[in-house]
Amino acid sequence: MTGRRRWSTEEILDTAAELLRTGDAESFSVRKLAAALGTDSSSLYRHFRNKTELLRAVADRILVAAMDGYRPEGDWKQRLTATALRLREAFGRHPQIAAIWGRYASGGAGSRLVMEEVLQALRTSGLPDEEIPARYHRLAILIAALIASEAGVSMVTPTEHEQGMEQFRVAVLGADPERFPALSHFAREVRPLGEDRRAAFEELLAAQIAQIEAGIP
Repeated sequence: MTGRRRWSTEEILDTAAELLRTGDAESFSVRKLAAALGTDSSSLYRHFRNKTELLRAVADRILVAAMDGYRPEGDWKQRLTATALRLREAFGRHPQIAAIWGRYASGGAGSRLVMEEVLQALRTSGLPDEEIPARYHRLAILIAALIASEAGVSMVTPTEHEQGMEQFRVAVLGADPERFPALSHFAREVRPLGEDRRAAFEELLAAQIAQIEAGIP
């Protein structure tokens, strides 16, 4: 009588990523993953202590993929921008996992690769060492928040998008000018959050980098 197959960590993560691609983090469970692998949950806990650790490992693989083949080029500002855009592109192909990264972060090899590059770039900027950790923290929060937010929008179905647009039009164009004078004034220029997100991402990133540059002695 043969025993059940032993799955490698990479095979488990591959299957978890596929389940997340076709579902979402809320409905994902170790039990569902075990069923997809044809095994029981206890066998997976030999690889990961809990669901959160598993999800972090899945997200970390996206970071590893994002940094694969990366070579630092240009000055510190160009390096920070290139790293952020690589992360955005990598998570853009896996929006469900982007939301996980924004919630749980990561502590694996991919996370270390990203942290090392960002910290190295900041060190070459001329900032005093004592200011770099705080600047790194602000930059990391901004990038993670923008990527997670964009991922959330990209997962909206066409029907949900149209419903949201209709609600947006009612809320903005139908605003009472006496109660909401500013909103009424700019109603035809205000755009919904889902529009032109790439330009917004790059502008906010550039503004954060400019703020860092302003603090260099």
